[in-house]
Amino acid sequence: MKFLPSLLALGAMFDASLAAPPSALEPRACTTPKVRKNWASATTSEKSAYINAVKCLTTKPSKLGKSHRLYDDFVWVHATLFQQIHNVAAFLPWHRYFLTLYETSLRQCGYTGNMMYWDWVADSAKPSKAKVFDPTTGFGGNGNQTSSVWGTKCVLTGPFSKSSGFTLRYWNDQVRPHCLLRMFEPGYPEYNITEMYGDNYSPSVMASVNAETTFDGFANYLENGPHTAVHSGVGNLDGDMGPQSSSPNDPLFFLHHTQVDRLWYLWQRASPGARTLAYGGYKWPDYSPAGLDDIMPMLGLGADAKVRTVMDVNASNLCYKY
Repeated sequence: MKFLPSLLALGAMFDASLAAPPSALEPRACTTPKVRKNWASATTSEKSAYINAVKCLTTKPSKLGKSHRLYDDFVWVHATLFQQIHNVAAFLPWHRYFLTLYETSLRQCGYTGNMMYWDWVADSAKPSKAKVFDPTTGFGGNGNQTSSVWGTKCVLTGPFSKSSGFTLRYWNDQVRPHCLLRMFEPGYPEYNITEMYGDNYSPSVMASVNAETTFDGFANYLENGPHTAVHSGVGNLDGDMGPQSSSPNDPLFFLHHTQVDRLWYLWQRASPGARTLAYGGYKWPDYSPAGLDDIMPMLGLGADAKVRTVMDVNASNLCYKY
C-alpha cells in the first residue's frame, strides 16, 4: 500500500495546527469530535482494521530518515526523550500529542477508525482475562515463560506472536532485535501481590486518584500508581511493556496510554472551567516550574508544540472525546 497524498497532506496540516500559536487555536472548537471507544466494545471488524494498520506501520519507511521502520520511529522517539517526558509535568500532555501523531500514522495506512483504549480499571480483578489479550480478536496473550534467558519470552498467540514474523528493533536505547516479549506478573497472594498488580489500578485506587484536585497531584498519582503498575504487570522485568523506555514496542502501549489520556480527560471534564488548562509541576532538566508555553519536543515525528495546544481535546487540532 502506498501513502495517499491527501493523507500525507492531512498529517502535515495536523502537525502545523499543533504548532500554531495559542491565539490561533483557542477561539476554535470542533463540532464533530471523533469518538475513542473501549477495545472491549469494538466490533470484530473494527479491531481487525486497527491491528492491520498497526502491522502496516512495520512496512513503511522511517519518517525521521533513519534506517529503521515507521513503527520504530515511535519507539526511538519515546526512548530518546524518556527522561524529559516522565516524572515531570509534561508526562500527560506529551503522551496525548504522541498518541495523536500515532493515530495520524495509522490513517496513512488506510485506517479510518479512531484510537481505542484498554479500560484496565474495569479488568483489574483479573487482567489476564481482558479482551485485549484475546488470541483471535486481540493482541495475543502472555509470552513464553519456560526460560529465564532474555529475548525468549516471546508472545505465543495472536497477530504479534513470534510465529507471525512480527519483530522489534530496540530494547531501551540499544539496537537489540527481538520478538514481542511479555512477562505477566503471576501474583503471589501470600505476599499480597495480585495478578498483574491489578489492585494498583482498581476502582478504589482510581477513586483516590480522581480525588486529587490539582493537576500536579492527579498527574503524579496517575503516572506513578496505576500507569506504572500496568506497565509492570504486562511486562515485568523482561517484557517490552515493562518499565522500559522502549515500551512502545508493544502495540498494547498505545491502548494503555489512550486509557491514561481518557482518565485525564475525565478528570478535566469533572470541572472543565478549572481543569481544562490546569497545569503545574516541574520540567526537565533543571526541574524549574513548568508552564503552558513549555515546548514539547518530538524529534521530527511531528512539529514541536506548546503544552497549551493539547490541553483541550475539544480544540480543532485534536477534536475527539471518550
